Amino acid sequence: MTRHTHLSDGNLVEKTLAGDDTAFRALVERHTGAVFNTAYRLLGNRADAADAAQDTFLRAYRALHTFRTDAPLKPWLCRIAANVSLNRLKRRQPEISLDDHPAGTDPPAIPDLSAEPQRELLKSERARELRAALLALPPDQRTIIELRHFQELSYAEIAAALEISVANVKVKLFRARKKLRAILARETNQ
Repeated sequence: MTRHTHLSDGNLVEKTLAGDDTAFRALVERHTGAVFNTAYRLLGNRADAADAAQDTFLRAYRALHTFRTDAPLKPWLCRIAANVSLNRLKRRQPEISLDDHPAGTDPPAIPDLSAEPQRELLKSERARELRAALLALPPDQRTIIELRHFQELSYAEIAAALEISVANVKVKLFRARKKLRAILARETNQ
């Protein structure tokens, strides 16, 4: 889709609405990583995240006429991905907890131990612990951590995506970080 790489998201949305399907493909290619990662961090496994990403783009395509082309697209798509993922989590029973490692999750990646084996192993272990701790957070807290720290959205973008005030974003993020720290501290002390 190289012919669309120079266009802004807003221009691609306008072209899509005018009937240019290649413009929407360019948007999908541009934002697949962010959408998939949002879903993956909320759901905890690749297959569910891939399905949620596909649902996200389908919903986005159907609702594209409601998107303001002067607004950034990434927060809008991440919000849809978070909502799709949260809906999937609500259908799952029971909830994910630290005591129950979620079935169906991908095993930790095998680290490349060729250089600095101890550092690589420690890094891999920390990533696994962080992932488990994130999955132990309630979905709304997981979402706000994902949008801020992994998608690197600003407070204002998160507020717009979640339809809450910036002050509420800060409070929710503070509480989510505090709970995440507590979970990680419990894992470290075990």
